[in-house]
Amino acid sequence: MLEKLNELLEEHYEEMVEIRRYLHQFPEVSFKEFHTATYIADFYKDLGIPVTTNVGGNGLVAKIHGALPGKTVALRADFDALPIQDEKEVEYKSKVPGVMHACGHDGHTATLLILAKCLNKLRDQLSGNVVLIHQHAEEYAPGGAIAMIQDGCLEGVDVIFGTHLWAGVPVGTIQYRVGPVMAAADRFSIKIQGSGGHGAQPHKTKDAIVTGSQLVMNLQQIVSRRVNPVDPAVISVGTFVAENAFNVIADSAQLIGTVRTFNDDVRDQIEKEIDTVTAATCALNDSTYEYTFDRGYPAVVNHKEETEFLVEIAKQIPEIGAVEETEPHMGGEDYAYYLRHVKGTFFFTGAKPEGVEVAYPHHHPKFDINEKSMLIAAKTLGSATVQYQNQSQKSLVKPHQA
Repeated sequence: MLEKLNELLEEHYEEMVEIRRYLHQFPEVSFKEFHTATYIADFYKDLGIPVTTNVGGNGLVAKIHGALPGKTVALRADFDALPIQDEKEVEYKSKVPGVMHACGHDGHTATLLILAKCLNKLRDQLSGNVVLIHQHAEEYAPGGAIAMIQDGCLEGVDVIFGTHLWAGVPVGTIQYRVGPVMAAADRFSIKIQGSGGHGAQPHKTKDAIVTGSQLVMNLQQIVSRRVNPVDPAVISVGTFVAENAFNVIADSAQLIGTVRTFNDDVRDQIEKEIDTVTAATCALNDSTYEYTFDRGYPAVVNHKEETEFLVEIAKQIPEIGAVEETEPHMGGEDYAYYLRHVKGTFFFTGAKPEGVEVAYPHHHPKFDINEKSMLIAAKTLGSATVQYQNQSQKSLVKPHQA
């Protein structure tokens, strides 16, 4: 069956590319993916595959029921785009001003649609069911995953596999990691309230810029001096706003930043430490503050057995020349929620464009992928699905006991 599945995927590769390029031209941002959702639903309806729309919002869930009994495998692809102007000069450049697929979600969607089409042709040989999760709003917290889960997308699912096309990694490479692979991504905001005045009379003011500057530096001591050094963590201030005339001392200032962690205890600790450090810094400068900490996605934590299973699957695929362990990534992904409900793994499929030494990074206006990576991703996910079901089917057949 695997040989036939791979043959079908190769036969439909050009269609996969066409789908990806169509979606690339008509991107939609998180929570507004109405046209894309309709496109996906129509694709499944044309194949006669049952599909449920409006799952947790704009999400969709399609199901392929195998003819033979067995486990249920879920596969997930996201389909939202980003509010970025496409600066590539290609025939499939985005036609929507200020919006583009700058992270590969169009490729994820095309991969899963064609894989579903091929698996559906072989459903008489499938030992179990395949749940195809097309998720909206990965890019913007609270994301689409948690709402889709609450709406039942994982009901009856035994295992879930997912991949991210990774432009910085050469095509033919699969990267994996057991345990934490992507970080929890949180946002904090601090508004400092001082007392403004004339720039020539600082002694009559409570300078919010000075307080904010001290706070930026003091926050760095949380990771370097309060968090256990064996636990990775990042605190970055990305916004510092205190705009005034050149001769005015700021009355208030706002700091906005992000926290990245892998350990839930460290995550809790940093949330409290930021408040403690802010309170002390503002007290020193006789100022007050308002502090909010908004939790984003938790860390993506891969399950050991399922990850090791995926590694062995990847090694069997001829187009894959390297299967390597990756370092943890500080980027966030709401795939994390799926892994908190069922066992599974999330891996990276190399998608570096041809002819470049260094690929444009994800979320860059000139981001692109090597479309051959989609075929490799489809074969990897397809092989994982079929072999997991076949392995489970064998375990259901118990030897006769005298």
